[in-house]
Amino acid sequence: MIIVNLDVMMAKRKMSLNELSERVGITPANLSILKTGKAKAVRFSTLDIICRVLDCTPGDILEYRDENEK
Repeated sequence: MIIVNLDVMMAKRKMSLNELSERVGITPANLSILKTGKAKAVRFSTLDIICRVLDCTPGDILEYRDENEK
């Protein structure tokens, strides 16, 4: 299972969804879908710009958890 920690990185950078949206060039609605983990896919180009704006790596935003582990 892939966990999206975009909200965590935004909080660490003290950045609102609207500010990130403006700086990345993605609508707040689409960022919200990604942030809540409801997105089915994400383009590498989108991940790249988000990482540049938040000064992080993809591993800071996306996390893998084995559903069978407790």
